[in-house]
Amino acid sequence: MARQDKPYRVYRGGRAKGKVPALPRPDGGPPRGRPPAAAGAPRVRRRRLGWRRGLLLLVFLLLVALVAWGVMGYLAFERGVERANARLGNSARAALVPQDGLLVSKPTIVLLLGTDHAGNIPGRRDARRADSIQLVRTDPRRNRLAFLSIPRDLRVAIPGHGFGKANSAFPLGGVALAIETVRALTGLPVNHVAVVDFGSFRGLIDAIGGITVDVPKPILSNRFDCPYATAERCRDWPGWRFGRGKQRMDGRRALVYSRIRENRLDPGESDLTRAQRQQDVVQAIAEKLLGPRTLARMPWIGDEVLRPLATDLTAPQFLQLGWRKVRADESRTLHCRLGGAPANVGGESVLIGETDDNLETLAMFRGRAAPQPPPRGAGPFAPGCVVGRARFG
Repeated sequence: MARQDKPYRVYRGGRAKGKVPALPRPDGGPPRGRPPAAAGAPRVRRRRLGWRRGLLLLVFLLLVALVAWGVMGYLAFERGVERANARLGNSARAALVPQDGLLVSKPTIVLLLGTDHAGNIPGRRDARRADSIQLVRTDPRRNRLAFLSIPRDLRVAIPGHGFGKANSAFPLGGVALAIETVRALTGLPVNHVAVVDFGSFRGLIDAIGGITVDVPKPILSNRFDCPYATAERCRDWPGWRFGRGKQRMDGRRALVYSRIRENRLDPGESDLTRAQRQQDVVQAIAEKLLGPRTLARMPWIGDEVLRPLATDLTAPQFLQLGWRKVRADESRTLHCRLGGAPANVGGESVLIGETDDNLETLAMFRGRAAPQPPPRGAGPFAPGCVVGRARFG
């Protein structure tokens, strides 16, 4: 057969060039193979999804899922914030000093009040007192956070009520009077406030899966909040024990750690030591809240994490504070405290603060003076500041 008479050409690999005609069957049945296309008909090509397009589609679907997850988490968190805002009285909002600009770029001061009774939050009178008083200051320019503890027994001027302990302002006039008392004592504008109900503190820590706290030294506490149901077992129970070093704590144990007033292994500890432990717990909670596991669970626990709080902070402001916490250099974090000398006034044990020493500590807290720890031999209640993970002596 001549070359031009061949119906098609076969090349290496068995592939044919051009159209392949259908081959007749010996039994007279329909021809094998695909029938030839009609003359002039357009050729239809079957497209296959390449691996690159498949990968792009997978990435796109993952991004859509992450965005949906983030929106769900934010909405749950926002609902919790709205309820926390509703728990704060209008008088407390009126006592705050408005802030210019965004929290992410402007310094701000937040007052943290800890109480054992949720009934104190709306601002009405109550027999309970503020268990913890702290100021938190953000410093965006230096990427630094500063904490200032105010001893609950520090004798201060309470506007409209004379002199008394710092924590007595809370039952006398609620959150609003506590804000005014702190402002009169420190001369600092309080821009925001957050009231923490320690009664619900345990649920918050359990909701985020516990926290990790670095305990600086062994503790054997006095016997309070006995874990046993029978009086006989509680009588023989020595007290709460905490070893030295990093350890994971659930809600109950973290709450106990922050409440310890007496360490029988170190009689030199004071109420200021207890305030330092509370700062450690608060920072551990903040770190856990910003962790990837907590953020992944936010659609389910967004409302739960705000349940112990009454605050004026909005959801966007919380996010800005979280960003400042992420950006802050932990090695430069300031831990400051006001202090004084023990005294007895009217049969009540109080701390009488040295005005000059406390003013100097306030200057350190504001970043206007170099941080200095309390002088050696100045006593367990002396004011001062330490940097990073350093501890008060």
